[in-house]
Amino acid sequence: MTCEPIGPFGPFTGDNPMRPADVIPIPEPFNGPRPSDIEFHIRKVADCVHRLNLFISHAVEAGATVELLRGSRAHNGRGQWGDQMIPIVKLPETKDSRE
Repeated sequence: MTCEPIGPFGPFTGDNPMRPADVIPIPEPFNGPRPSDIEFHIRKVADCVHRLNLFISHAVEAGATVELLRGSRAHNGRGQWGDQMIPIVKLPETKDSRE
C-alpha cells in the first residue's frame, strides 16, 4: 500500500488516508511540566493523602499506632523538592506474642 501526501502536494493513492508528518521539536520555556500538569499532580497528591489519612484512622481504630517519617526527598534539579514518607507501624501486644 502506498500513499502520497494530500493537499497542495497531491492526492492520496491506496487505502491508507494517513500521510507522514514532519515533527519539528519546539523548545520548552523551561524543563518542567506545564501548569496544567502541575495542577493535575497536586490534585492526585491531595487525593492520595486524603485516602492515606482515612486508612491511618482505620488502622488506629483497629489498635495500631502509625507514624509517618520522611524516608527521602525527591529533587528535580530545578529547585523543587518533595518529601517521600515511610510508615512506622506498632501493633499492640497480644497474649500469644508474650508467650
